[in-house]
Amino acid sequence: MKRKLTLPLIAGCALAALSLSGCGYSPGSRALSGGAIGAGAGAIIGAATGLGPGTGALIGGGVGAIGGAATNPNTVNLGRPLVGN
Repeated sequence: MKRKLTLPLIAGCALAALSLSGCGYSPGSRALSGGAIGAGAGAIIGAATGLGPGTGALIGGGVGAIGGAATNPNTVNLGRPLVGN
């Protein structure tokens, strides 16, 4: 049963990490924020699927860090800020 849930876990972590990995201006800050967001999402998904929160956090954190470092802040448009300009 665990093997059937591994692919959806990886896909879910990758989707969450890539969609949220554009937080920050430098590649290092995007890698850190993407890794943290991916680790959190991976831990939740891993615990829910029976793979384990530690394994899910490792997978999600890795995917998030790579996604964050690989993105460009100019290609991610999060819209107008709610506060400020």
